[in-house]
Amino acid sequence: MAFEQQLRVPGPTPIPERVMRSAARPMINHRGPDAAVIIRDLVDGLRWGLQTENDILLFPASGTGGLEAAVANLFSPGEAGLFCSIGSFGDRWADIAAAYGVEAVRLEIPWGEALDPEDVDRVLAEHPAIEKVCVTHNETSTGVVNDMRSIAAVVKGRGKLLAVDSVSGAGVMPLPVDELGLDVVVTASQKGWMAPPGLAMIAVSPAAYRAAAAARCPSFYFDFARQKGFIDQGTTFTTPPLGVMYALQEGLAMLREEGLENVFARHQRVADMIRAGLVAIGLRLLAPEAHRSNAVTAVHSPASSPEQLKAFLAALRTRHGLVLAGGQGQLAGRVFRVGHLGFIEERDAYSILATIEQGLADHGLLSRVGLTVAAAQRVARGTQAAPEPAGAGR
Repeated sequence: MAFEQQLRVPGPTPIPERVMRSAARPMINHRGPDAAVIIRDLVDGLRWGLQTENDILLFPASGTGGLEAAVANLFSPGEAGLFCSIGSFGDRWADIAAAYGVEAVRLEIPWGEALDPEDVDRVLAEHPAIEKVCVTHNETSTGVVNDMRSIAAVVKGRGKLLAVDSVSGAGVMPLPVDELGLDVVVTASQKGWMAPPGLAMIAVSPAAYRAAAAARCPSFYFDFARQKGFIDQGTTFTTPPLGVMYALQEGLAMLREEGLENVFARHQRVADMIRAGLVAIGLRLLAPEAHRSNAVTAVHSPASSPEQLKAFLAALRTRHGLVLAGGQGQLAGRVFRVGHLGFIEERDAYSILATIEQGLADHGLLSRVGLTVAAAQRVARGTQAAPEPAGAGR
C-alpha cells in the first residue's frame, strides 16, 4: 500500500500545503503585468532574506546553473581564480571553471573539515594575480558550514571579489550579504526557501557587474547584464518556471511572516535536537562541532559495509516512509545525511529521530530504543546542550 513519505534529504525539501496550492495557480503571460508583479515581489523578498540591496537575478536552472553563471560572467579564459573546496559541491565549482578554460587554483580541505581563513590568506599571498575567490558557504555533502564572516574579512581585506555558493545555506543560516561585502551569492529555490526545484537566484553587486563587463568567458543564457535588463523591466530573458515562481513567492511570504531571526533560530533548534538524538544512541557526526550545518547533518555509517548502509536507508524509505540521503563522492557508503532545512519544525525532528532509531534496531545496529527523542526533548526545553561525544568529527 502506498503511503506518504517524509522527505528529509538536503534538497529538494518538503513543500508546505499553502505553497503547493500557490504553485498550482493557472499559467499567465510571462511577459505581462501579472508576471512583473511576481518578479518584483520575488526580488524584494530575496533581498530581505539575503539582507542586501544588490540586484537579484532569476535564472531557470538548478543551483549548479547558478554556479556556472558566476564563472561565465566573472572570469576570462586563462585567468586564475581561487576555488575553495570542502566537499563535492566545492569541487564541482572548480570543475565548472576548468571547463571554461579558467585556471582554477584549488584550495582543497579534507572532507568533513571547514576552511581556515588563514589558508585563504596564504594562497592569495602566494598568487597575487588572483582577483576573484569562490567559496562554498554550506557544503551539503559533508554537513559543514564555513565561517563566512572570517573568510570574507580576509578576501575583502585584500581587495578581491568574493563569490559564494549558498545554495543550501541561504534562508537557513545568517548570511548578511551587504554587511559581509559579498559580490555574488548563488542560491536556489528547492532548499531553505520551501519551493520546488527549477530556479537559481543570484545576488550581484555593482563590483561584480564591472567584473562581468570585462570578463571574456562566453555567456548567453546566463548573461548577467542581459538578465538584469529584463528583470529591471519586470520580466526575464527566457521563459521562466512560473509554477516555481508562484511557489517561491508563497514560501517567501511564509518566511517573512515568521521573521528572519526566528527562521534562523528554528533551524538552529531543530538541528541541535537532531544532533543530540543521534549522538545519544552512539552515532558519530562527521562535521566538527564549531562548523556543523543547520541545514544538513552527515553521520558516520553504523553499518558494517556500504551494502548494509544501503539496505538500512532503503528500509527506512520503504518500511517507514523516511527518505534520507547517502554519501556523495569519497563519502559514498561511509555516511548518511539527514536534511533539516526549509519546512521543518520540532515535531518533525522527533519523528525523524524515532524512525532512524527503529530502523537501526530493525537491522540489528541498535539494541535499545527510546533515547533519541528524550535527548531531543532536553535540547528543545533548553535543559541540555547537544552533547559532543568522543571521536566526533574527523
